[in-house]
Amino acid sequence: MSIQESHLPRQSPLHAVLAPDSVAVIGASNDPTKRGYKAMLGLVQGGYGGNVYPVNPKADSVLGVSAWPTLEALPQAPALALICTPAATVPGLLDECGRRGVKGAIILASGFGETGPRGAQLEAEMLQRAQVGGVRLIGPNTSGIFNLHHRLNLLALDHLKAGDIGVVSQSGNMLLSLALEAEHHGEVGFSTYVGPGNQSDLGFNDYLRYLGEDPHTRVATLYVEGFRDGRAFLQTAREVSAVKPVVVYKSGSTVQGQQSASSHTGALAGSYGMTVDLLRQAGVNVVQYSDDILPVAEGLGQRQQAPGKRVAVIADGGGQATIAADRLTEAGLLLATLADSTRERLAEVLFPQASTVNPVDVAGSSDAEPSLLATCMAIVADDPGVDSVLLVGMFGGYSQRFAESLTGDEMRGAEAMVELAGATAAPVVVYSLYAAVKPPALRRLRETGVPVHTSIENAVKVLVELSARGDYLAHAASADDQATPGKDRFENRTQPAAPGAEGQALIRHARQQGRDLLEPEAKALLAERGIGVLTERVVSSAEALSEAAGDLADTPVAMKVVSPDILHKSDAGGVALDVVGEAAMSAAYDDIMRSARRYDSNARIDGVLVTPMAPKGVEVIIGLMRDPTFGPVIMFGLGGVLVEVLEDVAFRAVPLSRHDAVTMIEQLKAAKVLDGVRGAAGVDKEALVSLLLEVSTLMEAYPDIAELDLNPVIAYPDGYAVVDARILLHRDSLDTDSFDNDSLHSDSEPEA
Repeated sequence: MSIQESHLPRQSPLHAVLAPDSVAVIGASNDPTKRGYKAMLGLVQGGYGGNVYPVNPKADSVLGVSAWPTLEALPQAPALALICTPAATVPGLLDECGRRGVKGAIILASGFGETGPRGAQLEAEMLQRAQVGGVRLIGPNTSGIFNLHHRLNLLALDHLKAGDIGVVSQSGNMLLSLALEAEHHGEVGFSTYVGPGNQSDLGFNDYLRYLGEDPHTRVATLYVEGFRDGRAFLQTAREVSAVKPVVVYKSGSTVQGQQSASSHTGALAGSYGMTVDLLRQAGVNVVQYSDDILPVAEGLGQRQQAPGKRVAVIADGGGQATIAADRLTEAGLLLATLADSTRERLAEVLFPQASTVNPVDVAGSSDAEPSLLATCMAIVADDPGVDSVLLVGMFGGYSQRFAESLTGDEMRGAEAMVELAGATAAPVVVYSLYAAVKPPALRRLRETGVPVHTSIENAVKVLVELSARGDYLAHAASADDQATPGKDRFENRTQPAAPGAEGQALIRHARQQGRDLLEPEAKALLAERGIGVLTERVVSSAEALSEAAGDLADTPVAMKVVSPDILHKSDAGGVALDVVGEAAMSAAYDDIMRSARRYDSNARIDGVLVTPMAPKGVEVIIGLMRDPTFGPVIMFGLGGVLVEVLEDVAFRAVPLSRHDAVTMIEQLKAAKVLDGVRGAAGVDKEALVSLLLEVSTLMEAYPDIAELDLNPVIAYPDGYAVVDARILLHRDSLDTDSFDNDSLHSDSEPEA
């Protein structure tokens, strides 16, 4: 697939800004220490073909280019203005840009929202001036941009090669690191770079949309500290990833890293695990380590995807074959089982001592004929049970290790690998001990788009992401991933789930009292939607308790305080379990009431909930929240204390597709617990999938819900039971003025 075939329909307004036909450098300078000098140097030395207008009232020319005193004095309106002056001058300059008809402006200066309230006020004023003038802003606090296919290099970086990797990075040093790595690599080239800075106007979703449409970009690569509008980014990522790979390195994976991100850019850096899950749900390839960014971007740009997880390994040494097998297995990939016919074909060309079981160890067969490795790769690639091929060993270095006369045979092997890579759907990836030396055979592979890596770990990471992208594309095109017919995937449905009359009444009643839903109310709302909850009642007197005890006979029950002021019942001593008989229930009731009043003497206590104990099963948790960056998000994990200890949870953006629900369950590290351990039966995963899908519609049906927590849900071989439920409402939807002391004093379900 060519780059031109992969771009989206042109919708982005940034083409005139990021590929401009004219540029004004406001603050252009002849002083080599100034950014205005560097920008002019990049334009002049880079051979930019558009009109360049240095703006400096104190200079006649800058680097031999005639200078102008003001923007308004220019003979034409430039498409792009690079503003290199201090922060305080920016609002006034944007007024000039608006009057002159400039389409976009890059603000290099810092001193805006990232510095505190005064800077935030200046940034707001700057944005308002730009919006009035119709000027789109990159930055402020940005490192700048380049577009190498248009010879626009406002960073004046040396030795950049034009290529097909687009980069958006909140760190200028990260861009510099990638540029130096690409220079050392020798074959990697870039299309466009943008430093988004504070994202006061344009954000990651805007830049990703442009890269998705740019015919010169084959893969979009982003270094992200924080998103301003995560919901919009997810939608754009879903659209772009359908036609070209999107690679993201998200910093802030630790509490310390998140704090650093916030102080550096003023951006919100939410839960790392949640962000990664949501990005992958949108088709993004997320890398965990910074040294994976360029290899993964290059590999995806060259190979695009793998049809599955089954990898065949060809090795010329047993040690590295073992290492490759270990890393592949640890990464969740599969060692392909080679067909008997494949093994027979391998045996025909290899020495008798060679192993034809995957990993295939040629055992010296290639020492005098290194091109034999290409023959073996072609044989395994022809196996229908193989999705990708990994070569590990010393290919490219045989001529240096053994005899220079082997150079020609290695080149023939390289040509055969190039031909194979172009003819098979199975990606071909190479790890060589000699990759850093860059011998001729490996240079040939690199320049023709066959990934060559200096470590087995990098090679495996590329294979992981190729497989992940193939899996995403396969499911994105299937019916079970269509969560939102007729409207975009991460916005409300065209026909949202309808609320029920009882649920609306429960929420209205709680709002009028200025509180969240009580547990019985939360369960009543769930039951209205067909979600399985246990039969229960609320008692607030000795008579009601005696009646409940009589109805339940000798059934073990759970008893929990019902209070809008006690969120965590266990902390307040407000829970008793496995209570049997009227006497025990009466004693537990008194203990719960005493403990709750001791915990909070001012708490409003509406009674005690009594419900039969749920049979033992596997405890899971399901949660819903409205994340300030990404909007409605659903969580799934093992429940009870395990969720706090293991933090083994999965997140997805709402609305949820069936594939989303299935992969949430499969994603858990402890997913095998759901399949049954030590002779126990596995749980009903289909019931859990249905529960996740139904819960995901709640926030659509009831926009007042801010947070929902079902913990635990007991999963069984034939269904589930929601044991505890908590629903919080938006604080601004609570009518605190109409709060009264009347509440739930019924011994049954609350009246609306």
